[in-house]
Amino acid sequence: MANLPHSAAGKFAEELIKNARLIASRGKGILAADESTGTIQKRFDAIKLENTEENRRTYRELLFTTPNLGSAISGAILFEETLFQSTHNGTPFPKVLQENGILVGIKVDKGLKPLPGTDGETACQGLTDLDVRCKKYYEAGARFAKWRAAYTIAPPYKPSELLVKEQAWGLARYAAICQANGLVPIVEPEILMDGTHDIEHCAKVSEHIFATVVKALHDNGVLLEGSLLKPNMILHGSESGKKASAHEVASYTVRTLKRTIPSAIPGIMFLSGGQTEEEATVNLDAMNKFTDNPWVLSFSYGRALQASCLKAWQGKPENFKSAQEALYQRAKANSDAQLGKYAGGVGGSDANQSLFVKGYVY
Repeated sequence: MANLPHSAAGKFAEELIKNARLIASRGKGILAADESTGTIQKRFDAIKLENTEENRRTYRELLFTTPNLGSAISGAILFEETLFQSTHNGTPFPKVLQENGILVGIKVDKGLKPLPGTDGETACQGLTDLDVRCKKYYEAGARFAKWRAAYTIAPPYKPSELLVKEQAWGLARYAAICQANGLVPIVEPEILMDGTHDIEHCAKVSEHIFATVVKALHDNGVLLEGSLLKPNMILHGSESGKKASAHEVASYTVRTLKRTIPSAIPGIMFLSGGQTEEEATVNLDAMNKFTDNPWVLSFSYGRALQASCLKAWQGKPENFKSAQEALYQRAKANSDAQLGKYAGGVGGSDANQSLFVKGYVY
């Protein structure tokens, strides 16, 4: 018999399976609040708010203390700074989330860096001392992690096979290290919306990348039942001049997943990828109207959960409650979409404003 890899999960196997299933609970999804200091700067610039540690802390307190958030959100991804912050009255953020039935997640990658041997492509880094950081995060209350690997479709040969293999291996090593230290890994291969490609080409590239990632997960002994996937939806490129219907997006996306992703993975937690708040919700709803999906299809949204909330807040204390209401309203809309029961129209015209950013980085 071949020399097969040992299970990376070790003593944490049962805990990882339990937590992965909790995150992928029906009617719930993930609030991605793991923006780096540089990315949150762009968000704050839009509301003319200075990017200070206290303003970042206040904003995350607004998010995490939203009443009834736990009825629609099962997990929240934090930036490292946020993991060790507290509310204004001294309650650590992990405790606030845990008391509302929300598992704590942590962004562990170190961002995209140029990949030598490619034509200007970038790969995710961050494996150095990841085991040490995972132990620290687990002790601080984190129970899952996130690592984003981004790919751009561009003629004639992007993404390159070198990038595809490099990032698949990086995602798999990250996942194995996380599991060995008690954290459920969210594996995030993101094919960016940037480009002139059509939806069929997006599907072909996504199939190849997803299949390569799954093979790497197997090769590294990753426990699939204790993992989650955070992929892109299958869409036309942002510069294609084409726009697919929700049914088309759902059909292409579910077909791509069925061709590549084992049913052992309990949850597919989609990224919004620059879709408007309403598009991300409507497309998720369309997928959940299919009755034969072998995994829970849910959400792990950042911009598509927070845009209306930020706009309502404007950095002003007197807008705290209305901003929380906006966040809950969007979270509830996506909760309904996860059940295939979204009626549409939540948030009005504000929810249809473009959130696309070319070459988006966290």
